[in-house]
Amino acid sequence: MPILTLKTILKHQNPCRVIGSRFKTSSVQYVASRFRDPTFEKLMDKYKNLLKVIAIQDLILANPTHNPPSVSLDFLSRLSQKLHLNRGAASFLRKYPHIFHIFYDPNKFRTFCRLTDAAMRVSRQEAEAINASLDVVVDRLVRLLSMSTTKSLPLRAVFKVWRELGLPDDFEDSIISRNSHIFKLVDAHEPNTHILTLTDEMRDKSFVACVENWRVMECCRENCTVDRTEIRYSFKHSYPPGMRLVRDFKAKVKEWQRLPYVGPYEEMGEKKRSKAGIMGLEKRAVAIVHEFLSLTVERMVEVEKISHFRKSFAIDLNIRDLFLDHPGMFYLSTKGKRHTVFLREGYERGCLIDPNPVYNARRKLLDLVVLGRHAMLIDNESRSVENCQTQKPCLQDEGRDESI
Repeated sequence: MPILTLKTILKHQNPCRVIGSRFKTSSVQYVASRFRDPTFEKLMDKYKNLLKVIAIQDLILANPTHNPPSVSLDFLSRLSQKLHLNRGAASFLRKYPHIFHIFYDPNKFRTFCRLTDAAMRVSRQEAEAINASLDVVVDRLVRLLSMSTTKSLPLRAVFKVWRELGLPDDFEDSIISRNSHIFKLVDAHEPNTHILTLTDEMRDKSFVACVENWRVMECCRENCTVDRTEIRYSFKHSYPPGMRLVRDFKAKVKEWQRLPYVGPYEEMGEKKRSKAGIMGLEKRAVAIVHEFLSLTVERMVEVEKISHFRKSFAIDLNIRDLFLDHPGMFYLSTKGKRHTVFLREGYERGCLIDPNPVYNARRKLLDLVVLGRHAMLIDNESRSVENCQTQKPCLQDEGRDESI
């Protein structure tokens, strides 16, 4: 018997589906018919180039044999297709002079690229912020393992989201090995694969889901009119301006909010095939991905990455459709030809409501990406005026937005 989701159950109850008049059922059409939130779309417009910048930055920093670290332009040019640099490496690097510096090495007769002083400062700030929050990082990793039905996860899945969780790039040594009383690595059945698991004494540790903090705050508000028994299983919902909801949508959501479910850190009993049991499984899946996003540094992750945890979290549903079924909690963007999901409650006007030091450092790099060549052009023009020169800075490298 196929697993039913909130979307499919409500489809039979309401021919207009959950939101709007959507009669399309394929996953591709379901994604295409979603409501676009301009705030998150503008944010992803910036992030799609930031991801390319980070990929090049990692390549540069991974080559410490040079002082300062650098990579040859020929090497980056060979990786242009893999890095999705549509107009070539040189053109992309010149778009961000505040981040990359291109120079010629006469001794090696080759052109190289290194990070600017500003970009190196941001990189050091991020590394310092991560090292200063190692206790928080350990807690995140323990919580992630605790949501698994076996209290263990494939190490390759953790590698997929190490940056999202704020882990150091050497977390196998700095986090796992140094905390052998918490974590242990065991060999998997497949060759050259490892399983990260909690030690026996950590398996019984209990956690409170992040959503519980919101529920407590809602109940403690002076003007709170919500019944405390009603909010017991509720999640925060908010919708962007201009999103039109069908007449009975709020009633459906209210009914779903009251539905009991097994929390992400609780042991799941035998699966029930009744309608209420299936809805409870779907709500548990929502609670797990909500907690997963709450544990990330930027309250966002690529859908492809979180899909690697489906089996470990016992989620039998399509993760992408799960996000689309709950537009009041999550926002799915397809900018840059990658599906990225945001935790809606974590953001306000495109910024994290409760920022952390690692997020602040990464935001500075995003600011340098958004700055592009603009400040360079202004500085060049100012020098031209001061020197009484009429020559304007060259704009030949200015081009269309680098999108994947």
